Amino acid sequence: MKATLSFFHNSHSPCLLLLPNYYSLPISQSYPPLKRRRSGVQAEVQEIRVCTNRTCRRQGSFQTLETLSGLAPPNVDVKSCGCLGRCGAGPNIAFLPERIIVGHCGTAARAAQVMVGLFSASEGTDSDEVKKSLDALSLRKRAEIEFEKKNFDEAELLLSQAIELKPFGGFHIIYKCRSVVRLALGNNSGALEDAREALTLAPEYAEAYICEGNALVAMDQLDLAEKSYLTAIHIDPSIRHSKSFKVRITKLQDKLTTANIP
Repeated sequence: MKATLSFFHNSHSPCLLLLPNYYSLPISQSYPPLKRRRSGVQAEVQEIRVCTNRTCRRQGSFQTLETLSGLAPPNVDVKSCGCLGRCGAGPNIAFLPERIIVGHCGTAARAAQVMVGLFSASEGTDSDEVKKSLDALSLRKRAEIEFEKKNFDEAELLLSQAIELKPFGGFHIIYKCRSVVRLALGNNSGALEDAREALTLAPEYAEAYICEGNALVAMDQLDLAEKSYLTAIHIDPSIRHSKSFKVRITKLQDKLTTANIP
């Protein structure tokens, strides 16, 4: 039977187990632990799946899903999935295509710990990285609430504080969010700067291209705005069906029409 590495948390500490090349095993099956690894994992992992089936859901997997979505590297997709087996050790998550399985991941702290352990290249301690990342994520969530209340100045302040923490994960999302806030404040150049910073961190981040386009429209740089929107569609074709995106395209077309009138 072909085997692959699987990272599995027990209730005390993480360990690596060599597991057969599928997720579910009889509980009686056991394998010798291997040394934990970090080198090269970030380049290999392309997707994280979080079990949201009944048992894992009761154990907090939705919070895990939200945390991982906020902290994952920009080139790693985070999705919910069905049962991964070992329900008594949940919530369980899987890292693909490496088939790394992590159990007992039912709190934001544990989810962040797993992400830092696998992806962080920082010279700092894991505990420091976990705290900074969770603090930054919390600040971003608070900023989103303030933005919904139209407290744009407070939202910008919170996002700036999150950026100052330099978290290992979700950095590109924070810059994208601050771009949105700065545009609402009328700071078009700041919005453009943040959108481009997000794209520096995550070159395939479609939402950041939309933010770039929005800022460029506000600055009447219409040809460049059109290019940004088209790039966003190329990365994620489903965007073209979004009502908000259609509104942006209509606004751009109206401005282009007006600009072309002699």
